[in-house]
Amino acid sequence: MLSALALLAGVLLPCWGTFPQFKGQLTKMNGALCSHHSECYSDCCLLDFNRGDTFCAPKARRAMECLPQTKGATNILCPCQLGLHCISKSMGCPPQCHLF
Repeated sequence: MLSALALLAGVLLPCWGTFPQFKGQLTKMNGALCSHHSECYSDCCLLDFNRGDTFCAPKARRAMECLPQTKGATNILCPCQLGLHCISKSMGCPPQCHLF
């Protein structure tokens, strides 16, 4: 029994900071109102021009428009998901998430 608990602790402890409720402070899930990126589990607080407020949104997926990095408290586009890079493949096109 003791070895099973030790094994379970060895598996869960390295992942402790990856769960939303343990990210240092309670973080908000996608769709929740926010005022800064740090409040969101996805680390993206997006401005909604139609509603006039900001909300937590998922990071951009492959081939979606993106911003190369998060600047300020809120954005009109989110940065890319982990493993993707925000680049423009041609001069007239907005940047999109690519594998690189």
